Amino acid sequence: PSEEYWSRYVLHIQGSQGIGSPGEIRWNLCLCLLLAWVIVFLCILKGVKSSGKVVYFTATFPYLILLMLLVRGVTLPGAWKGIQFYLTPQFHHLLSSKVWIEAALQIFYSLGVGFGGLLTFASYNTFHQNIYRDTFIVTLGNAITSILAGFAIFSVLGYMSQELGVPVDQVAKAGPGLAFVVYPQAMTMLPLSPFWSFLFFFMLLTLGLDSQFAFLETIVTAVTDEFPYYLRPKKAVFSGLICVAMYLMGLVLTTDGGMYWLVLLDDYSASFGLMVVVITTCLAVTRVYGIQRFCRDIHMMLGFKPGLYFRACWLFLSPATLLALLVYSIVKYQPSEYGSYRFPAWAELLGILMGLLSCLMIPAGMLVAVLREEGSLWERLQQASRPAMDWGPSLEENRTGMYVATLAGSQSPKPLMVHMRKYGGITSFENTAIEVDREIAEEEESMM
Repeated sequence: PSEEYWSRYVLHIQGSQGIGSPGEIRWNLCLCLLLAWVIVFLCILKGVKSSGKVVYFTATFPYLILLMLLVRGVTLPGAWKGIQFYLTPQFHHLLSSKVWIEAALQIFYSLGVGFGGLLTFASYNTFHQNIYRDTFIVTLGNAITSILAGFAIFSVLGYMSQELGVPVDQVAKAGPGLAFVVYPQAMTMLPLSPFWSFLFFFMLLTLGLDSQFAFLETIVTAVTDEFPYYLRPKKAVFSGLICVAMYLMGLVLTTDGGMYWLVLLDDYSASFGLMVVVITTCLAVTRVYGIQRFCRDIHMMLGFKPGLYFRACWLFLSPATLLALLVYSIVKYQPSEYGSYRFPAWAELLGILMGLLSCLMIPAGMLVAVLREEGSLWERLQQASRPAMDWGPSLEENRTGMYVATLAGSQSPKPLMVHMRKYGGITSFENTAIEVDREIAEEEESMM
């Protein structure tokens, strides 16, 4: 019954013959999508001042619901069958590239790595914010949350398995079906099923809105920072226009064949393209900007330099691992599918182009930066690869060490803050920066 309700009533997927025939717009889904974007717009109307307060609720309340579902799940008869299935390793799946890719993407999604949200929200922190502590709390909390969610889900699936008299692996279902078919059906078997169903779907709603806040704030902040003179005074209007545009683009997902488009977007929009972005970020920071400069900046903000483990990850382990996963996913490429439906070739090509679109922004930005410089091609590349003249902390009280400098001959009414290695003209340079450079260089030599 739950499968029929989900597929035929909610999605009305029988009205579509495939991704090429989306069918009619389902107005119940269309209005739900509109309501979601209206809520998002109202919550980010005043930027992080408003969304930050809402996130206190949307990010913490799901933990209370998850704890309630966990306690209820483990007390059900047959829960141990689901937990045993959850904890039993299946090592043969480690040979599948899809498992490794999905694991990497799950970390990207849950931590927000590569999407820009971390950079956006970090830009509102104080200059000396302890990012070491924050990173430890976030990553540990993410791991604990994933484990607890697994116990909450599979304990209920174990109960459902015992009630139906079928193995757990026949009950468990990957993808959207787990959240919208299997788990809701299990909720109907519990006493006070409407109450538990409401809690579960309200948790999904708050988690979805929380993610939308981050994605939208990333877009709005990036564009307004690029054109502050025009957009910053009208940030609320610009945020509204982005919400309207996102809503209109999402209408295709509310059609009879919207699930096919959702699967295509999920498989390609943030898969190999996201890994390319993260790999490029690692290489740009460590190889182009320089690991010494980066470590010196962290030392200036935190008062201590990153340890050898972190530098080894930034320099070698992270980019090498992600590159291996990227190559493996290309070699072992598997076409998208939804149940028994196989996507046509043009849909696969469209998905690949969507994935490449985010990657093409990187060489496009490099080309624009090179064309803005003067001189020969090599000189342009050198100039484009150096920090900007005003590179450094945005507040003058935070500009210390190598960032305290005056450009010789400047006609500026106040000293122009410049990067020491590029322009010279240094008036002061702390000995601690030199010591940090020396220690980093010595440890890097020992790593080679």
